[in-house]
Amino acid sequence: MELNRVQFEDWGLIDYQTAWDKQEAVFKVAVDQKLEQRNHANQVFEPIQNRLIFCQHPPVYTLGKSGKMENLLLDEAGLKTQGASFFPINRGGDITFHGPGQLVGYPIFDLEQFFTDIHKYLRYLEEAIITTLAHYGVKGERFEGYTGVWIEADKPSARKICAMGVRCSRWVTMHGFAFNINTDLSYFNHIVPCGIDDKAVTSLEKELNRKVDFEEVSALLKKNIAAQFDFSFV
Repeated sequence: MELNRVQFEDWGLIDYQTAWDKQEAVFKVAVDQKLEQRNHANQVFEPIQNRLIFCQHPPVYTLGKSGKMENLLLDEAGLKTQGASFFPINRGGDITFHGPGQLVGYPIFDLEQFFTDIHKYLRYLEEAIITTLAHYGVKGERFEGYTGVWIEADKPSARKICAMGVRCSRWVTMHGFAFNINTDLSYFNHIVPCGIDDKAVTSLEKELNRKVDFEEVSALLKKNIAAQFDFSFV
């Protein structure tokens, strides 16, 4: 069977609003195409082009649809002091931080080309992160009742290394995951990360007690996502 094909794009360090606008544009084209296919079921259409986007953002806090504003512990002046911006956005989940040294992944996938199960989709993304961490001798785990990837999930020292929040319409996904590699974790002191006030946040750098080659981790994760979802790159 021919593998699904995914186009990989590396947007580098990109302003959050710019990346969100670009995502929304790609997402809209895909969703509109799906609607067109439904309305003209007797016509033959090209498959939706799946995309996997990697990037980093300048310091920014984003609040998901189910999030609470009080989980941001900074006012406007405080945000300026930290050199950070803030966006309430249309993904699931609560508040999180994005910044340099954090690998942000935006899969824009037509899940009907894979499987129509959003929970399975999240588990697959988690598994790709867990496999990547294992390469560095770090044991990533799931934490029952929460999305994302954790270290020592069953202990009082539980700490999150990768946050996730997605949006899905007509089985097309957007938003995705934020994997702390060499992230400045002090920014998390100004929020209640993901609305969880009794758990810490960590990074691969902190777990290994050394800076990590960001491009190396990115390349490895890219390969692991492709293997997990059984696709090849265009």
